[in-house]
Amino acid sequence: MKTQHGIKVAVIGGGSSYTPELVEGLLKSYEEMPIAELWLVDIEEGKHKLEIVGNLAKRMVKKSGLPIEVHLTLDRREAIKDADFVSTQIRVGLLEARKLDEHIPISHGVIGQETTGPGGMFKALRTVPVILDICRDIEELAPNAWMLNFTNPAGMITEAVTKYSRVRSVGLCNSPINFKKFLAEAYQVDESKVLPEFVGINHLHWVTSALVNGKERMPELLAGKGEYSAKNVPTLGWDPEFLQSLGAVPTYYLKYYYMMNEMFDEMKESLEKNGTRADVVSRVEKELFELYANEELEEKPKQLEQRGGAFYSEAAVHLMRSLYTGRNDIQTLNVANNGIFDFLPDNASIEVNCVVTSEGPIPLVPQHIPEHVKGLLHAVKTYESLAIDAAVSGDRGLALQALAHHPLVPSVSVAKVLLDEMLEAHRRYLPNFF
Repeated sequence: MKTQHGIKVAVIGGGSSYTPELVEGLLKSYEEMPIAELWLVDIEEGKHKLEIVGNLAKRMVKKSGLPIEVHLTLDRREAIKDADFVSTQIRVGLLEARKLDEHIPISHGVIGQETTGPGGMFKALRTVPVILDICRDIEELAPNAWMLNFTNPAGMITEAVTKYSRVRSVGLCNSPINFKKFLAEAYQVDESKVLPEFVGINHLHWVTSALVNGKERMPELLAGKGEYSAKNVPTLGWDPEFLQSLGAVPTYYLKYYYMMNEMFDEMKESLEKNGTRADVVSRVEKELFELYANEELEEKPKQLEQRGGAFYSEAAVHLMRSLYTGRNDIQTLNVANNGIFDFLPDNASIEVNCVVTSEGPIPLVPQHIPEHVKGLLHAVKTYESLAIDAAVSGDRGLALQALAHHPLVPSVSVAKVLLDEMLEAHRRYLPNFF
């Protein structure tokens, strides 16, 4: 992928607290991928944050001495026009909506989390139509662009784009890159020396093999060599006997399924003490933006790693660089299934290792797919596909089916109560339903 006009990158949701990490990655990769224009775009409500983050980005570029133009705009179409890469990192309804996604389910005895369960479904219902609107702009103004999505729920957004648009898109998450870092650190080797194998869908994957310098280390990991977790998921430990017989390391998001009662109790207690994750993130963001506003600051502050999405942007830059240079390296991405898992539809989005070529990612068939994870994968994927179609159509019946079939929702009656209350709470962001 070589461009005539110098590379143009548009970041939708440019006022995000993650943007400085993205800018840092683009500066470090300049030799291989010389960006000419970086466009940060946001909406009116995000204008204040966009200016703070955008000015920090300009200071970072100035300090680097590289000839990159940074543009701040509220005009999405201007940002997208002739872009080579469009990266999406949006939060429809901002943190207020996330708070409702977490608080309302907990009040009904159900896990309240931003990307899974009822909270994840409502995030998808609000976000899918907006992303598809962005896709229509890309189809018209930058038909050859790659859209890199790390708006959550990333797998569902990627699947919606695959089903309902013609845009070339790849979804990515920071969970796999964090596992690679964890593995490299556990064995004191460079990240290039580790190769974990991921099997599943976004936020519902298992690591089924962990090669370090070509040697399989899975038995040692299952025996308890370190525990892999994230800032945004409670750190309750796994049952050792369960892990041994599972034969794979589950992502920390699987605690919501395998340890539902314990996780719910911890969430409820946390809500009563100091709020849910949305409340914590509001406080962290406030501090970050105070730092970003300091005109002396010319680099990404260390405190950004306290956000649950640390290293998201590193993953995004790796992907951009490999698509641009045709590096043919292996990255863990959200792509269309196309027969990789014979128990899921072809257009389902899955999260697996891929070889990244200049023509796009080529998914690798996993060597080990534990038989006992297929049922849960199928159940959650069924919910996801129903929810995506509900988001596009505004069909209440489909939304009810999606929620009632989610493994974290205990009954149809609870699903109906949640559906009514959450539709009403998010009414202004759900025009398709009203």
